Amino acid sequence: MLPYTKEIYEVFSAIGDPKRAKAQSAYLRNQFDFFGMTSPVRREAQKEILRKEFLPPKSELHLLVRDMWNQPQREFHYLAQELAFKYARNFDKNEIQLFEHMATHHSWWDTIDYISPKLMASYFKKFPGQIKPYTQKWNRGKNIWLRRCAIIFQLHYKDKINPELLEEIITPNLGSKEFFINKAIGWMLRNYSRANPAWVVDFVERYPLNNLSKREALRIIS
Repeated sequence: MLPYTKEIYEVFSAIGDPKRAKAQSAYLRNQFDFFGMTSPVRREAQKEILRKEFLPPKSELHLLVRDMWNQPQREFHYLAQELAFKYARNFDKNEIQLFEHMATHHSWWDTIDYISPKLMASYFKKFPGQIKPYTQKWNRGKNIWLRRCAIIFQLHYKDKINPELLEEIITPNLGSKEFFINKAIGWMLRNYSRANPAWVVDFVERYPLNNLSKREALRIIS
């Protein structure tokens, strides 16, 4: 454990609630340990850590994030991804390797749904030439979390969502029996329906979507 991580451990340990930690772990199917604190309490505790003047040098980002990601407590993972987002304006082209590591280790929806529409989304805005090589690679692979990343990275793009790209990413995932894939498809289409409902209706009519995906896609329109 690096000194930076150890300091955070001491802060989080001091305010953690073992009873809450047990309940939080159960909520995520006992896959992760917790210190035991609500999100507001954690964010208050880490406020000083994430102040601009106290941020570690950008050159240390990969090492620190990976060290925190190696820790068993989920709060470390939440802090690590929020720390990474602090450097969004200064992302380098190799940052995607770090985000892939985060997405494929200690993977579950709670971190994926930050990594993709926050970290990966910011990265792809800065390096649009990387979008197709990576989303196509993820879609060809078997890792469901990287597939989910490909589907939802445009989640907050609003009217800037690229419908051709969205269709290209979603269609290889049609027919999946994986809940987290089908939910992501519906979630992404639902968000896009706010900006382009006609396109979403047409998409739903043209493709055999899973019932969950279809229901989520049309929720606002209906």
